[in-house]
Amino acid sequence: MAHGSSKAVITALVANAILTVLKFFAAMLTHSASMMNEAIHSMMDSLNQGFLLVGLRVAERPSDSDFAFGHGQKKYLWNLWSAIGLFSIGCGLGLSHAWHSLAKVGTKEPPANIEWFGLDFDPVWIAAVVLFIALMLDGYSLAVAVKEFLKRMREQGSSGFLRSLLKSDDPTLVAVVLEDSVATLGVMLAAAGIVLTAVTANPYWDIGFSMIIAVLLGLTAFFLGAVNMRYLADVRDKEAEAAFVEIVRQHSEIERYHDLRSIIIDDLHTILVAEIELREEAVVAGLQVRMKSCEDEYLELLPSERHKDQGVLDYCRTRAAAQATLERVEMIVEELVRAIKMRLPRVHHVTLEVEGIATAPVLKQG
Repeated sequence: MAHGSSKAVITALVANAILTVLKFFAAMLTHSASMMNEAIHSMMDSLNQGFLLVGLRVAERPSDSDFAFGHGQKKYLWNLWSAIGLFSIGCGLGLSHAWHSLAKVGTKEPPANIEWFGLDFDPVWIAAVVLFIALMLDGYSLAVAVKEFLKRMREQGSSGFLRSLLKSDDPTLVAVVLEDSVATLGVMLAAAGIVLTAVTANPYWDIGFSMIIAVLLGLTAFFLGAVNMRYLADVRDKEAEAAFVEIVRQHSEIERYHDLRSIIIDDLHTILVAEIELREEAVVAGLQVRMKSCEDEYLELLPSERHKDQGVLDYCRTRAAAQATLERVEMIVEELVRAIKMRLPRVHHVTLEVEGIATAPVLKQG
């Protein structure tokens, strides 16, 4: 599990679980539509983060006979279910409650004052305390998520927070950053609706802001759904492909490449596939020495009386030529793969097919 994503998810889960209880309590006391929608918002956030945590746990499973590259993509599937299902339900419940509140305008008595320990409290003050606590907890959770996201940006050498957020390879962390941002905004909208209703005695302020909070849930569902769908649809890793092209240009042994492709399995695994042509001079350089060494190794395995057998000698020379050529080709490919993985550790698997050996320029002119 990516430690940063896990930490951000757990922090948000704990914060939203506490806020769900507090907001429902405050909503029942204040009869506030926006507070009720905030309670629904926090409940959906809590369930969503539970889904994200399950997705992270499942994604940790190693490769097996059915999943050759591990279970990393299941994380996106859990995120998708969470985004489309939970937030869409939250949006529907929020709009439904706002509609019922709108229908009851003028028929419902305002909430009575609450007496605690001999003191008389206006329910608005209870809502204010709960929203202040919510702002602190959501703000802290957002700070943790943003800190982890900025750390990820520095590790990847990215710049531009919004651009990185839209193109991030870790949708789980993106989900927490977005949810906490929307949650913080929702607290401020709920506070605005409750205060304006208390000051003007006009309940439409509270209901209007509750609708905005519900719509925010719907927009969050749409955005997170789009992000996770992108990673379930064979997305190419353009950064890995660009790194491959740059590294190939730095290796004089490579004449050209063809059919470069990549696919992102998850945020820690990318597969890269390409066909390459080697330069003849790079392959044949020192080939005679390697062939002689291989030939001597084969002859050492045979009795000395067979060393004069022409058929045996021809076989050893042919086998030595093939062995020396293969070893040189393997060495070039291994150097290239090693350079790619050092540049981008997330490139988990590289398949390079040697299409052929380009003819040396001197022979082309002849």
